Amino acid sequence: MAAQGESQSPESFSDLSPATTSEVYKINFIFPNGDKYDGECIRTSSGIYERNGIGIHTTPNGIVYTGNWKDDKMNGFGKLEHFSGAVYEGQFKDNMFHGLGTYTFPTGAKYTGNFNENRVEGEGEYTDIYGLEWSGNFHFTAAPGLRLKFQM
Repeated sequence: MAAQGESQSPESFSDLSPATTSEVYKINFIFPNGDKYDGECIRTSSGIYERNGIGIHTTPNGIVYTGNWKDDKMNGFGKLEHFSGAVYEGQFKDNMFHGLGTYTFPTGAKYTGNFNENRVEGEGEYTDIYGLEWSGNFHFTAAPGLRLKFQM
């Protein structure tokens, strides 16, 4: 967030008391590309403000992330909504889907399970556009041995 173009005047940041990494500030920031951030941040020892804590980041084309930030990256639990209608809700690590989460496709199909660096990986469940539920092990684009769950 060291970029210029914040919605607050630069003087408003200089009025803040000297910061340590433990002080949390609530800010509204507009990036030069039009992205917006509304949430918590800290001031690093070098004087740069980084997103840390809870916040909402919105892009001009309609992508919205609501959730936890650490070290100026999506880290922890959050929800990422894409303008296409795709939604991921779950764990993030360094701006990637990582850990348990649910990815809902624009078609309405849904995967719930493990993610490893933006890839489906491990045990999970997939519900197709017809409502059929499949479970098994997923490995990026392959899912050998999926089992259809019967509903009676």
